[in-house]
Amino acid sequence: MIVNLNITFVTLKKIKMAVLNVNDSEFKDTLNSSEKVVVKYYADWCGNCKLFAPKYKRVSNEEENAGIVFLEVDAEKFPEARKAGKVDNLPYLAVFKNGEFLDGSASSKEDYLRSLMAKL
Repeated sequence: MIVNLNITFVTLKKIKMAVLNVNDSEFKDTLNSSEKVVVKYYADWCGNCKLFAPKYKRVSNEEENAGIVFLEVDAEKFPEARKAGKVDNLPYLAVFKNGEFLDGSASSKEDYLRSLMAKL
């Protein structure tokens, strides 16, 4: 007796959210079109900024954060975005809701990032 089994395997991929590296114009457009935005301000010379980058990306990829837009802004190149976030040191994390600045501070701590996100 021959049995023909048709088996279909379905692989569900977790959709990963990208961290968008934006300029002043893209920053403004994103704030105007997105309800919840988290921004990491950095500079190429900033060692702590580089060390924090993988943690920031990992948090952005978490499923429960799918409704949040994660941005990176080079604080030295884009003064309008830097001014909007009230950046005073690097790395600097800020959150915006409906285009309005809510809170931010210089930090490279994941716990602080999560506490900011809770305000959204």
